[in-house]
Amino acid sequence: MPRQPRLEVVGLPHHVVQRGVDRQAVFFDRQCYLAYLQLLSVYAADADVSVHSWCLMTNHVHLLLTPHAPGSLSRLMQRLNRLYAQKINARFERTGHLWAGRFKASVVSNERYLP
Repeated sequence: MPRQPRLEVVGLPHHVVQRGVDRQAVFFDRQCYLAYLQLLSVYAADADVSVHSWCLMTNHVHLLLTPHAPGSLSRLMQRLNRLYAQKINARFERTGHLWAGRFKASVVSNERYLP
């Protein structure tokens, strides 16, 4: 049975959370954080997604993103997570999953929630 489509509302901000597999670290040093932010910047522009804010923890990320086209949020996160994992696996000579499943996203409808 195929997965249910993710709720993604064009033009509204979404709080996105992505955790490391088994809640393990996904960022190991300053270079990892910078690589992730660089990929986020490039691929958000390509996917037509605005990045409002982020919080990068050692084992997960919180992002505030607004998609401007249908499906753009999912395309951004798929590409970002895949390419970041490939970079980390190559750099640290590891294999396997980095991220725990699909990202979680919820529409932000309360103005007090926004920065």
